[in-house]
Amino acid sequence: MNQEIYQDLGLSPNEGKIYQTLVEKGESSISAIAISAQIHRRNAYDAINRLIDKGLCFEIFSSKENKYNAVDPDKLLELYSEKEQKLKTILPELKKRFIQRIAPEEAYIYRGLEGQKNIWRDVLRVGKESYFIGAKGGWYDPRLETARKAFFAEAKRKKIKFIQLFDYEVKNLKDFAKNYEGDLQYRFLPKEYSTTSGIHVFGDYVMTYTGLTLKRLDENVVFFVIHSKNLAESYRTWFWYMWEQSK
Repeated sequence: MNQEIYQDLGLSPNEGKIYQTLVEKGESSISAIAISAQIHRRNAYDAINRLIDKGLCFEIFSSKENKYNAVDPDKLLELYSEKEQKLKTILPELKKRFIQRIAPEEAYIYRGLEGQKNIWRDVLRVGKESYFIGAKGGWYDPRLETARKAFFAEAKRKKIKFIQLFDYEVKNLKDFAKNYEGDLQYRFLPKEYSTTSGIHVFGDYVMTYTGLTLKRLDENVVFFVIHSKNLAESYRTWFWYMWEQSK
């Protein structure tokens, strides 16, 4: 797991192994490092020099054999912060170009749990009320907890309202609506109209998907996304009709 994180921060596999070795063993010679990290001595030299350049380790000079040691792991946070700052410098232009190229009408697909995270990003970008027909609390899938909390925190800041027509079964989830993290208005569909599918409408977007169960999304769920102002307005009209028929 650590090696994946190191690589996400821009370290090569050898750099990650050597840094981990130095953190665990402390001051070490190149020979000891190569053995512990299971890296050829020549490759270890190259990787250590790169770590020095990145400020993650330092050389201890000696008349016999120079040794090396790791810098405090907090330095990794600095690397992360530097990457984040670099990304922020190009984000405004990327977002501008992204918005300019969005077609007035288009259809596409998101997949899996990452698809749900994409939808949340779209909701935040659009910044309009969120309507849902057939909701089963799928957003509260435990695998989405970290992303969900971040989403609702930003939605609260943007004052986005969530207007939900829950399936009847959600009544069995004790205090679910009470503990909902967003600014929620809700009613329940009649019991005979419960399904495993849902419709999500916000701004000019309509999203339909299936594979819903209580507080759970199918791992391979497919989200069918339609971007159409007229269609979204129509769905909202139908939504309010169903709202009036629900309790």
